[in-house]
Amino acid sequence: MSTVMHSQQRPSTDPLVIAGTEYHSRLLVGTGKYRDLEETRAATEASGAEIVTVAIRRTNIGQNPDEPNLLDVISPDHYTLLPNTAGCYTAEDAVRTCRLARELLDGHDLVKLEVLGDETTLFPDIVQTIKATETLVKDGFKIMVYTNDDPIIAKHFEDMGCVAVMPLAAPIGSGLGIRNPYNILTIVENASVPILVDAGVGTASDAAIAMELGCDGVLMNTAIAGARDPLLMASAMKKAIEAGRDAFRAGRIPRKRYASASSPIDGTFF
Repeated sequence: MSTVMHSQQRPSTDPLVIAGTEYHSRLLVGTGKYRDLEETRAATEASGAEIVTVAIRRTNIGQNPDEPNLLDVISPDHYTLLPNTAGCYTAEDAVRTCRLARELLDGHDLVKLEVLGDETTLFPDIVQTIKATETLVKDGFKIMVYTNDDPIIAKHFEDMGCVAVMPLAAPIGSGLGIRNPYNILTIVENASVPILVDAGVGTASDAAIAMELGCDGVLMNTAIAGARDPLLMASAMKKAIEAGRDAFRAGRIPRKRYASASSPIDGTFF
């Protein structure tokens, strides 16, 4: 399936590279929870995102010909679609959903794998996620895996062949921000594949913090779709991701207990 990347139009000196493909934007967005498809289109455009997640079990991308089709407003010619297994609670359901996505999207093999543990917390079921990963890797899928913020588990998924690891910042849809920044930092420091924070971002400062920690990107849905003004929040998130990445690359000053004059007095005339 042909996909036209924004990065081909606007070359970046600091691209996000996932499974060999370069992206200019480090913000990934979901397509659920909006009022209608037009708001989905407008918010996605305002975010500047190039990778857009699609919940295969909840979104029509052609499997229901009599219903509105997401692909009418989010074209595969302009975005990289990232089918996800949201709503799956077993490895078997997740594998089946990925295979359905590949069929619907003409052999598309980049997927976001998530297998949830229960309906109350929406925490990932790591045992079932590992089981699904084993099957999908053998089946030729390129997996971006949703997991908890355990550095050991994150490294295990990388070793299994996942093309990106996506630890949660906080429970899905909670808006609590990054609860364990040192865990995320440890995951980033030990990784050889992209690390993208997924779940828990509530506002622009949360996204900036994730990027300042060295994460390669952030995926969000509720923080934008649930905002009072989704289009304005999408724009804010775009700027926060860019600012956080620039700050990480620039290198922050160390924290100190005491003041340090911004204008040194050495060499002054008095």
